[in-house]
Amino acid sequence: MLRTAPSSFVDEAAAGGARTGKRRELLRFATVGLAAFGLTLGTNYGLKLTVLQEKPVTALAIATVVATAFAYLLSRRWAFHTRGGRRRLHEAALFFAVNAIAVTINLCPPLISRYVLRLEVPEVSFLAQEIADFVSGMLLGTAAGSAFRWWGYRRWVFPVAGARQKSAGRSRSARSASSIRSR
Repeated sequence: MLRTAPSSFVDEAAAGGARTGKRRELLRFATVGLAAFGLTLGTNYGLKLTVLQEKPVTALAIATVVATAFAYLLSRRWAFHTRGGRRRLHEAALFFAVNAIAVTINLCPPLISRYVLRLEVPEVSFLAQEIADFVSGMLLGTAAGSAFRWWGYRRWVFPVAGARQKSAGRSRSARSASSIRSR
């Protein structure tokens, strides 16, 4: 007599696999985010300390947009490579829309720091201004924007888990069936 596992055991195993997949996806999302953060940091300070000295929030906005394009490529190809459910152009448009909202969220803390709390020269020292800019823009703003991105990507941009695995499997099956018929 063939014994099968109790359904609760199977359900627990499936849930464990889903949690592992979600953790892996979150780790990849965080890795892409860390790489984009490094690009944002380098671009932001490169602009802020040269051509946009008088426009620190603009420098951060430009740096964030550059990093967003970079992040889309890595997110689609690696972090969310198994998720999908949309045509590429629609997916890219949604990715950039989610990121436009995230950029707005990201810019709120440095705008408040600079223009509401007046943490800028001559009100405070240059060092205090730069620390306030880093904490408000690069840490608080990035954390808030990243939390929104994680939710938005999974909700709207890459909504269907396993969509690319299924389509890749179907195309392999179609190729196999085609090669069998051609024999």
